[in-house]
Amino acid sequence: MGDSTAAYLVIGASGSIGAATARRLAASGARVALAARSSDRLLELASELDAPCFEIDPTEIGEVEEAFGAAAEQLGGLTGAVNCVGSLMLKPAHLTSADDWADTLRINLTSAFAVVRGAAQTMRRSGGSVVLISSAAARHGFANHEAIAAAKAGVIGLTTSAAATYAPFGLRFNAVAPGLVRTRMTEQIWSKDASRAASEAMHAVGRLGEPDDIASAIAWLLAPENSWLTGEVLTVDGGLSTVRTAARKKPS
Repeated sequence: MGDSTAAYLVIGASGSIGAATARRLAASGARVALAARSSDRLLELASELDAPCFEIDPTEIGEVEEAFGAAAEQLGGLTGAVNCVGSLMLKPAHLTSADDWADTLRINLTSAFAVVRGAAQTMRRSGGSVVLISSAAARHGFANHEAIAAAKAGVIGLTTSAAATYAPFGLRFNAVAPGLVRTRMTEQIWSKDASRAASEAMHAVGRLGEPDDIASAIAWLLAPENSWLTGEVLTVDGGLSTVRTAARKKPS
């Protein structure tokens, strides 16, 4: 039985993980509102789910704030929100331009801050749950990840601080830290046989993540039955950051 009292705003709903999250939440019986940059994918998903949608720049704090207000008005309040906005920029620091750095921070960290601010303004009287997206690279060193690792580490600091600030209001903040997930954004990696095989070998379970793997974790953190959980970072990475296997073979 779904929870028809739940109402969620999915920021970055036009992306692979955002869309999977919106579908999972809607399938649970929750009411869902969608926000992302203008795109056919956003409009198609809104039509599929019969959900209100808002075309915004997720890195503009004022536009995110307005989306929270509009979503709360159309859904009769909000019980949760998730920020699925992100980018992938893999370069060593000496090849990362000032624009690369600024864009990476703006897309990954500024959008997350905008969601924290919007949620705090809209939901602090009613409480609820907010989920941000970090990365396994924020806690474990991977070559050529300097900019994105710094941005995603900032998301972790933002998560834990917001959790402390807004706990008295019943407003929870948690984050998910994925490994490599097969999305449109990461296609440059998994679409090539050699790089896909190398990436799969780094994950102990022997495969890359799928958008629904992350959507499942997001939905779990959003759920009101997990209301004793805040300030946590849930690593969902197929063992990438914690497990090393000797060989890809089944034990006898």
